Amino acid sequence: MKKFIKCFVCLTVILFFCGCEKNSNKLVMVTESGFAPYEYRSGEEIIGVDVDIANEIAKKLGKELVIKDVDFGSIINELNSGKADFAAAGMSIDEERKKSVDFSIEYATSEQVIVVRKGYDKIKSKDDLEGKTISVQLGTVADTYLTDNFKNIKLFRQKKFLAAAEDVKANKSDCIVMDKLPAHELVESNEELEVLSVPLFTDKYAIAVKKGNTKLLNKINSTLERLMKEGKIEEYIIKHSSN
Repeated sequence: MKKFIKCFVCLTVILFFCGCEKNSNKLVMVTESGFAPYEYRSGEEIIGVDVDIANEIAKKLGKELVIKDVDFGSIINELNSGKADFAAAGMSIDEERKKSVDFSIEYATSEQVIVVRKGYDKIKSKDDLEGKTISVQLGTVADTYLTDNFKNIKLFRQKKFLAAAEDVKANKSDCIVMDKLPAHELVESNEELEVLSVPLFTDKYAIAVKKGNTKLLNKINSTLERLMKEGKIEEYIIKHSSN
């Protein structure tokens, strides 16, 4: 019986390490694919600026990139539970997120804007957001910004920007607050909407890893530094913004 137990334990250990070796060849990126041009679907494939960057990170590590598509609000849990190696999803660095994950250097800057129904004229400045009903994507920097800075608003927190667009089109919300590039992508496919030229705040993006994963973070940072130096990230943004 003891021999059987020893053999069973040995076999289990061997299978465990074989499984780990197989998994070690894959690099899992978690994202939310409704955020063009950073991540979006072309048929069944997820493409975008962050995917191009992720492919370069995987190449540097000699691994196969695997992309996992989840709701934005679940991304940090995916990292902390070990289901993903890093997150690239147009993620902003903020103090609350820094408590849960470690961030790379910033690699992109974007402006937050307001999307309304065409002809809507009740928002001329950011102060006019006070008293309005606003749709945002749950867990985004816009969600945090509005919650922290406006006390007399009603927020509809949606999992997808498409649902936020439907809120505005149906007069359920006065506007959406979101990133400039995805906002223009959204308006292109929803002709009833327009982007206002009302400045809100500037947003900067970084890649997130589980706290303490310094080895991977250093590889990510060196890849980002090279891509920025070579002007590749700007190329990716232009390429995917014109699709």
